Amino acid sequence: MTILFWVSLVLIVVSMAMFVYRLIKGPTAPDRVIALDAMGVTLISMIALLSILVGTNFYLEIILLLAILSFIGTVAFSKFIEKGEVFDRGNSD
Repeated sequence: MTILFWVSLVLIVVSMAMFVYRLIKGPTAPDRVIALDAMGVTLISMIALLSILVGTNFYLEIILLLAILSFIGTVAFSKFIEKGEVFDRGNSD
């Protein structure tokens, strides 16, 4: 069973490398946002596999923190792509 976890970890690292390539090479901003979000999910899965391999629950708090930050970042990037700004300044002209 441990070999299966290590193989999964290697495959996730390979997919992370592909997402980094897409993040750098992506032709449009939405492609880069999707790659960044996918990198967050793969990072969370890598930490989860390491948590299983090590046999501790300590990493679960890190997973929760990364998931929240990844979600907030994705929402902020999406709003920036849609409106051109993240925070609405409340300019009532």
